Amino acid sequence: MTRRNSPTDSIKEPVRRASSHPWFERLARLGYAAKGLVYFIIGFLAAQAAFGSGGKTTDTKGALTTIVSQPFGKFLLFLVTIGIVGYVLLRIVQTILDPEHAGEKMDAKRIATRIGYAFSGLAYAGLAVTAVKLMLGSGGSSGNSTQDWTAWFLSQPFGQWLVGLGGAVTIGIGFSYIYKAFKGKFRHNFKLHQMSQNEQTWAVRLGRLGIAARGIVFSIIGVFLIQAAKQSDASEAKGFGEALASLQQQPFGPWILGLVALGLISYGIYSVIEARYRQILH
Repeated sequence: MTRRNSPTDSIKEPVRRASSHPWFERLARLGYAAKGLVYFIIGFLAAQAAFGSGGKTTDTKGALTTIVSQPFGKFLLFLVTIGIVGYVLLRIVQTILDPEHAGEKMDAKRIATRIGYAFSGLAYAGLAVTAVKLMLGSGGSSGNSTQDWTAWFLSQPFGQWLVGLGGAVTIGIGFSYIYKAFKGKFRHNFKLHQMSQNEQTWAVRLGRLGIAARGIVFSIIGVFLIQAAKQSDASEAKGFGEALASLQQQPFGPWILGLVALGLISYGIYSVIEARYRQILH
């Protein structure tokens, strides 16, 4: 008796075929490089702000704005946009196929990981749209998207609970990044046989520092979301750039911001290493 294909099989098969083409891996690798450039710029500008040599605390959109303002900026941003689209496609494949854990039993951790891939894909899809708007000269939305979304959720039934839950989840993501940095298991995602011992060492060092820095920023964003929920005030919600700015306002703020900025620069370099050596589909 032949086995009937399930609805999920009818979705997975074309995705599996598409992801097996060489162009997919090239796009995905360009995606990691584009992501790395964006975070490097965020970290570099934050480091300048921390030590009083110009710069500013900003988010991913601010990084794209910085790129487009450079000589040949629109061409550079065009390349970055292609990379971001490639990264979105990778996240879609990871959400549907979960190739890094293929053959393993489905459990709560794998489900949560795939949901994380989906939300990451949506976030970067939004960033790609912003990049296209910048290239077309419209500049994208001038509002604060974090506060806009928070205000929308607060206006819904049980809105404060939803925003509070979102804050708790965001803090959880931040702590998971810090734990990931501490354990260092991400090294197994690399093609270690193609890397020298020195390259492996630096990939782990940069990854630990960079992933931990992202974890700190995400945790801060989560705290602000919980504050917004408690006060039912969307203006209390803060995005990536504002979370970085809040570090500068603490005791020894420039040093704290400087260390986190160094971590984000490290994450940018780590992402470029991923572009070269990461195993895209296991």
